Amino acid sequence: MAAQPSSADVSREIRVVFGRLQRRLREIADADDLTSPQAAALSTLRKHGPASASELADREGVRPQSIATIVAGLEQRGLVRRDPDPDDGRRLIVSLTDDGQGRADGTISARAEWLTGAVEERYDDAERRTLAEALALLDRLSHA
Repeated sequence: MAAQPSSADVSREIRVVFGRLQRRLREIADADDLTSPQAAALSTLRKHGPASASELADREGVRPQSIATIVAGLEQRGLVRRDPDPDDGRRLIVSLTDDGQGRADGTISARAEWLTGAVEERYDDAERRTLAEALALLDRLSHA
């Protein structure tokens, strides 16, 4: 009989599996001409709305200099715009353009389609039920 896995073993496996899945989902998003940081910034702006460069840098966990480069690349592609902050004219607010919103929506759709197809192809009904049960447990962990 196999030994029960320790909490440390389970914790490590969760991190490894989620890291792999996250990288795979990023690959789906990066299939176009955007870098991973650019795709992440678009996604953050889609989720949280317009933000200053420093707020965006904080949300992305990068230095302000890095976010400036990311935003400049996105602006060059017409995916974001920078407008003066109505409350502080010295500050600029970064927001999605219509093309940027479409690209962010498309990235999310592509990821959802891939994941749905992968679950459908790789798991039978019983395994999908098991996954749903495991996800409920992981969700409970995420609210701890």
